[in-house]
Amino acid sequence: MASTQFMLVVMVAVVLLPSAAMATQYMVGDDSGWTANHDYVGWANGKTFYVGDALVFKYSPGSHNVLEVNQTGYKDCVKTDPNEAYNSGNDTIKLAAPGKKWYICGVDDHCLNKQMKFAITVEDSSPSSAPTTPPPVAPNSAHAFSVSPFLLPMALVAMAALF
Repeated sequence: MASTQFMLVVMVAVVLLPSAAMATQYMVGDDSGWTANHDYVGWANGKTFYVGDALVFKYSPGSHNVLEVNQTGYKDCVKTDPNEAYNSGNDTIKLAAPGKKWYICGVDDHCLNKQMKFAITVEDSSPSSAPTTPPPVAPNSAHAFSVSPFLLPMALVAMAALF
């Protein structure tokens, strides 16, 4: 019986832990958040972003927003449709596809004159190219783990079967 319980716990861990370790939430700007005159290019430098990770933008609503733009929009600080702006002050953008991504603040001259822009490259997270360990954690980065919603009920049922 103890052997069966041990195997069940191991199986639950094997299912849950890889899912938890693969997705990372990055607090843009770390403790500073999304604010004027912060080095966001430097913040993003050295980080490896994967499909499934998320960017979290924290700022005072009304003072900033977040726009995902193309390369020209990034280079020239061209604002896209304001209806497409994230503006809650606590915006989470899931990185759903690999490739280059560009983000700017569309308020006033924040992109052009206050360094509120950065670009990242999102890597594919397919099993053949996913890292065997999660990306390194920067000292002040806010990170969280993400678990698929259907895995938690499976784990609870498995744990209940133990008792």
